Amino acid sequence: MSIRDRFSRTEATEGSLQRRETVDGILFAVPYMVFFCVFLLYPLLQGLYMSLFEWNPLFPAQSEFLGIQNYASMLQDPAFWNALVNTVYFVVLTVPAMVIFGLALALGVNKKVIGRRYLRTIYFSPYILTVSIVGIVWSLFLSSGFGPINYYLGFIMETPPNWLGSSALAMPVLAVVTNWWLLGFNFVILLAARQNVPERLYEAARLDGAGTWRAFRDITLPQMRNAIAFVVIVQFIQQFQVFGQPYVMTDGGPNNSTMTLVYYLYNAAFSQQRFGYAAAVGYLLFGLLVVVSYVNYRYIGSDSA
Repeated sequence: MSIRDRFSRTEATEGSLQRRETVDGILFAVPYMVFFCVFLLYPLLQGLYMSLFEWNPLFPAQSEFLGIQNYASMLQDPAFWNALVNTVYFVVLTVPAMVIFGLALALGVNKKVIGRRYLRTIYFSPYILTVSIVGIVWSLFLSSGFGPINYYLGFIMETPPNWLGSSALAMPVLAVVTNWWLLGFNFVILLAARQNVPERLYEAARLDGAGTWRAFRDITLPQMRNAIAFVVIVQFIQQFQVFGQPYVMTDGGPNNSTMTLVYYLYNAAFSQQRFGYAAAVGYLLFGLLVVVSYVNYRYIGSDSA
């Protein structure tokens, strides 16, 4: 066999392997693509379609086409803007605090402190509770009538605060409860990221005379950048969709001060039977989340930023 024949045979074998790998890759992706199309892409397109109609869920064929009227009505509704402002307020109160406290706990527990294994369990344990349990328990604790918090505050204050009955206090209280409840998720992710930072980098920094702050700024933060970006994006998406806490603890009140965007959507769909309008609100929320996620990834997670 000549050298040319051997090269041709080798190229044919490599081409066959490449085609086989391509086919294997497609076969592996097919199950995910089926689930993606059925459970994500189709509902997404169906929601967009519904948002253009006065949707009749029992007889879809009788739905009235409205065009962009649902979107126009939404933007002219003061209740919608109130819900949007409340949601942004809640996100501002929760996301930075959860990321900063989660990072602080991760860095603290990563050190060789006594009982750090138990501390990890304690910090993460609230995360396994459901929103209904969290809401009911905290509502009882914060009750102005028989809650233990106001009972003890009564020894030092003449009139303890009405935590969930005050328009000024209700949303901050929900934010505090949410921080306590969900902090464990950030803590675990950031702790895992911190433990993956090579210790030789810190040893080299110490040899160069770097202090704690400089090591944190020049080693810890850059090495944990992707994990921090992941946590920020996940929390933005999660907190923009807050629903359970105001639904269980305040019912959107008092005076709609805890009426969030998803709660507003829920009322439009299931209380007012305006499914097309609710789909329009959902699409606006989807657009907001896409923009926020992109901005976060662009300025926090991307290495080219």
